[in-house]
Amino acid sequence: MRKQIFTAVLYTIVTTLLLGIAYPLGITVLAHFLMPQQANGELIAKDGVLVGSKLIGQTFTGAGYFQGRPSSAGTGYDAANSSGSNLGPTNATLIARVEQSVQSWQTREAKHGNAHTNVPIDLVTTSGSGLDPDITVAAAEYQVASVAQVRGLPKDQVARLVKAHIEPRQFGVLGEPRVNVLELNLALDAMAAPQK
Repeated sequence: MRKQIFTAVLYTIVTTLLLGIAYPLGITVLAHFLMPQQANGELIAKDGVLVGSKLIGQTFTGAGYFQGRPSSAGTGYDAANSSGSNLGPTNATLIARVEQSVQSWQTREAKHGNAHTNVPIDLVTTSGSGLDPDITVAAAEYQVASVAQVRGLPKDQVARLVKAHIEPRQFGVLGEPRVNVLELNLALDAMAAPQK
């Protein structure tokens, strides 16, 4: 019995040291050496000031910016409260929120003289984490006309900017082509300051 207890305690200590300390430390060092940008959260700086991460969405105010997916994480894009709404597709609360979002998008577009009727689904539904930094190509293209009009830019110039920021499927097969909203808006700011 004493030998079995000693063996169990020894295995616990050894596995804790190997799998709880050595392995995570080794992977962290290796990641910082091989992929320093990714290991540090793919942070993005503008003029030496940290403006966000490529991996976490954020709220943009004003019609002169592309908008990302709505977030149900805390008060919006709160990484400490990352989660989906857990509302099913037939839930009345979800249906009402989506219908309100669709009307809001249609009103915004109509205000800028754009008669879009079909709002891309990712502009009115939240992601599973509530932190999604990307939108579909259709969602970015849907916003081109209004963003261009607010900023006083040619529509085709903004459309080319969107096209230049399309990220392909991972490994050519996983997921869908997408556009990172933060990177797109930073490139947009570099073209012309938003009008108020």
